[in-house]
Amino acid sequence: MKAICVYCGANFNGDPVLRTAIENLAQAFKDQDIRLVYGGGSVGIMGIIADEVLKRDGLVTGVIPQFLLDLEVGHMEVTELIVTENMHQRKQKMADLADGFIILPGGFGTLEEFFEVLTWLQLGLHNKAIGVLNVGGFYDHLFAQMDVMVAQQLLKPNNRALVLQSADPVELVEKMKSFSAKPESVWFKDRDLI
Repeated sequence: MKAICVYCGANFNGDPVLRTAIENLAQAFKDQDIRLVYGGGSVGIMGIIADEVLKRDGLVTGVIPQFLLDLEVGHMEVTELIVTENMHQRKQKMADLADGFIILPGGFGTLEEFFEVLTWLQLGLHNKAIGVLNVGGFYDHLFAQMDVMVAQQLLKPNNRALVLQSADPVELVEKMKSFSAKPESVWFKDRDLI
């Protein structure tokens, strides 16, 4: 893995446990020579992860739509800043640049990005690992909902298994490096993709 896209919030709640997890993730990127690809912002968790990778002399590619850059939330100190016309182009560019995806705590936008790349994986449109850094149990309720979907037979267990998770950044990156979606995990002969 040469580049990992991190989806995360434009807000930060001040949680020191989350802050430490972000710092540890940045160190894991540096130790393994992994470029950070992210949404290009200078605020919230986005700004923190970019700053922490840069502080360690790591490489950071930000991808931001022009309208957000106009609002002065772009991070102008990153290694590379790519400006897109809109959000759709931003998400596609981030996905194209990445060898995998990590989801940190965030809000609606983070969840939307997570489920989009997860759906693409389920459909076989990519074979890139998706890992959730579940700091302090932040995503426990979301995982419980996924388990309800499986129990209600609206989500197949092998598709549920596509979501890697850990509270430890180093462990999560290692899980992602060994990930391989088998064809039967993402595409079914009966074309039943739930």
